[in-house]
Amino acid sequence: MPATSGYRTYIAIAGRRNVGKSSLINAIVNQEIALVSNVAGTTTDPVYKSMELQPIGPVTLIDTPGIDDEGELGEKRIERAKRAFYKADIGVLVVDSEPNEFEHFICNLFEKMHIPFIIILNKIDQLNNISNLKQLYINSFKKPVLEVSCKEKINIERVKEALTELKPKEEEIPMLPKFIKSNDIVLLVVPVDTGAPKGRLIMPQVATIREAIDRKAFPIVTSVEGVSEIISKLKQKPRLVITDSQAIGRVAELVPEDINLTTFSILEARHKGDISILTKDLDVVNNLENGDTVLIMEGCSHRPLSEDIGRVKIPKWLEKYTQKSLNFKFIAGKEFPDIEDVKNVKLVVHCGGCTLTRRMMMRRINAINRLGIPIVNYGVIISFLHGSLKRTLEPLSL
Repeated sequence: MPATSGYRTYIAIAGRRNVGKSSLINAIVNQEIALVSNVAGTTTDPVYKSMELQPIGPVTLIDTPGIDDEGELGEKRIERAKRAFYKADIGVLVVDSEPNEFEHFICNLFEKMHIPFIIILNKIDQLNNISNLKQLYINSFKKPVLEVSCKEKINIERVKEALTELKPKEEEIPMLPKFIKSNDIVLLVVPVDTGAPKGRLIMPQVATIREAIDRKAFPIVTSVEGVSEIISKLKQKPRLVITDSQAIGRVAELVPEDINLTTFSILEARHKGDISILTKDLDVVNNLENGDTVLIMEGCSHRPLSEDIGRVKIPKWLEKYTQKSLNFKFIAGKEFPDIEDVKNVKLVVHCGGCTLTRRMMMRRINAINRLGIPIVNYGVIISFLHGSLKRTLEPLSL
């Protein structure tokens, strides 16, 4: 199965117009996949190219518009490029002349977002005073500078090696709690509804099944209606029951108290994010007033369903719980929203982030946390609103 977006390394290629960003992508993959032209501003929006890039593995290269674009439309393109940086695990600054405010802007942005990056001095087959240019960048940014020619394919292998060295080595946080061992039974409760099209399981369910198999445990999958019968037929109690969050109310009544119970989204809160941050400000829910704004954030774009969990069910449950008339805003997609869209909201409710990498999710969580805005994820808020949060957190020793 191809790697999903949440398990790829994202590499953002940035720089001024016409420095060779698209040419670098073509040179790295040795294919003409990015549109190249001598006309400045050929790339008008961030372009995503997903592939296997050895020895890194599955990657997505982000070809961004020139950061020196002009005019009202140019400003919008620059803003789109900046927002694309929120996805990046690695940054690449491509240059072909002396550094000015644009290069400083990009490097400062990478530093602020804690994105490791390299500087590529392109067009060495055409430039004069290459040594002086290289030293200027080393002195200005205290970063190594690679001299390349995308046109002549000079030092492209060295670029790949540098990208491999920069790949963040993050802590591997498993989906399943550590206590799941060989021969344990893990019961997965998967509602059959419009949120999971026929013939498909959603990514957290697939990841959990695979992890259970890797630990030589026994994953058993059932619908909500089969929970009681499955448990009654088993000679050995499930070590853990994991349910889709929106069914927690019903499943909590069906699973005996002496059996561990949690939700896929609660597991994702730890696997993809920081569960301590996503649970620390829940008291704000009890203090919401009429007219307060709640921002619902989704890490992917999809066609909203009639019973959409984020756009329909969570707002309905929040208003029922608070007995208040709330204002809801909705933002979807991998790009981080404009800060103006986040300000002045009382609470951010984020999805589990199955299409995001952990670094993407943490960048979002930390950015919102720095603004002083409480943030929770779908599983946390749903379990809280249904009175099951304490029980669903216990398997994670919280």
